[in-house]
Amino acid sequence: MTYPHAGAARSYLFNDRTVDGYRRAMAAGAERVAERIRHADRPFSGVSPERLAPEIAAIDLERPLRDPAAALDEVERVYLRDAVYFHHPRYLAHLNCPVVIPALLGEAVLSAVNSSLDTWDQSAGGTLIERRLVEWTASRIGFGSAADGVFTSGGTQSNLHALLLAREEARTGASLARLRVITSAAGHFSVRKAANLLGLGPDAVVTVETDAERRMRPAALARELDRCRRAGLVVMAVVATAGTTDFGSIDPLPEIAALCRSAGVWLHVDAAYGCGLLVSRRRRHLLDGIERADSVTVDFHKSFFQPVSSSAVLVRDGAVLRHAAHHADYLNPLRMAERGIPNQVDKSLQTTRRFDALKLWLTLRVMGPDAVGELFDEVVDRAAEAHALISADPRFEIVTRSPLSTLVFRYLPPEGPGRKLADDANLYAREALAASGAAVVAGTRVDGRHYLKLTLLNPETTLDDIEHVLDLLAGHARRYVDELAPPADHPGATHVHA
Repeated sequence: MTYPHAGAARSYLFNDRTVDGYRRAMAAGAERVAERIRHADRPFSGVSPERLAPEIAAIDLERPLRDPAAALDEVERVYLRDAVYFHHPRYLAHLNCPVVIPALLGEAVLSAVNSSLDTWDQSAGGTLIERRLVEWTASRIGFGSAADGVFTSGGTQSNLHALLLAREEARTGASLARLRVITSAAGHFSVRKAANLLGLGPDAVVTVETDAERRMRPAALARELDRCRRAGLVVMAVVATAGTTDFGSIDPLPEIAALCRSAGVWLHVDAAYGCGLLVSRRRRHLLDGIERADSVTVDFHKSFFQPVSSSAVLVRDGAVLRHAAHHADYLNPLRMAERGIPNQVDKSLQTTRRFDALKLWLTLRVMGPDAVGELFDEVVDRAAEAHALISADPRFEIVTRSPLSTLVFRYLPPEGPGRKLADDANLYAREALAASGAAVVAGTRVDGRHYLKLTLLNPETTLDDIEHVLDLLAGHARRYVDELAPPADHPGATHVHA
């Protein structure tokens, strides 16, 4: 299909006269993706930035192709060929999930209609669908009828939104310089980023120690709350985590909630990762205590198998959302709020906003929450099996067992001169594996040392897949050590890495 040349720009608009072209273009695009998924034998091509960047830089954006087929050929070359495919069972790196088909259907519908969820007069049904999903999620958390919330772009924005509300609730008579946010040493970096954006001081975020399972220690929190009180500081929020990025650890929510209640401090629970437990029939108890939070972050695009982006921030008392409200005469004048017109912009940090809630809506209406929970339980089960596998493997040492689906471990060279190369060997193994494209894993630092990390979010990943990836990692790391380590009988010898 070739569109007319210049002078016929209207032929590209999606309307009642171009629906046949729309159908053909969408079918052609879907077919390209389907064929890529069908034939992808690895999660990544291994392409380097140095090799791909010149190809994209050479494309002249001033000279359109005017042919969707030719444009798709180009997209195949500069994107689809080298995309990282999260659906592949050996993608084991970050908190990226494979997506379910009902959500992809929602993505296609919402993109074409292109509703904006800021005002009722731009998205009537969309507004009510989002509100219904917020109500459903709040109910799953255990909040009462006063709860409310809004969809966001992701966990970072949700955490920022929650801390904005906490700041406004806490700042009566307190200068910004006196406000503090307490989180654990394993909490998400977005907490510190939010503090910066909210104008708090450089010392505003205080981290407390974690236990052997990388969970916040309630006793340490209690000491810090008391220290802040005695120092005349105002703790505006405690941020607990239900599913830390590295360890999947879940802070002891009941104990933390009790301390916050006693101190009169806002409790925010970052459940961006662990929110999948809300629909688990076997593990929902791991979130006990979350219902006592003042605000909660959930990322449906992590553990509900939704396409990016699909996230929300929920609050136990919807009245606090007034702190995010601003009224403009041309968009959402105050009289609309007084008349009860449901404008979501009155709650959101964003103005123009996609109808991302439709993806979750169709997922729940087609699959149901129990089916989503079963998928999440599968990956948690697989992680438990993988933990046992790695723990029994003398080539590796593992940090702790996650209640969710991450595994932090590292290759440990045999005793001898090569042992001191462990950090570099693990860095090398991860990079070599990614360059091969055979699998993708993540990395992190624990107590100053480099570790490897698997994040399991694909129910299709088998224990055989994990075992194969471990063999590949060990092989790369061992080759690195063998090349660089001096022979055991010549401690002073050195090798040069080619």
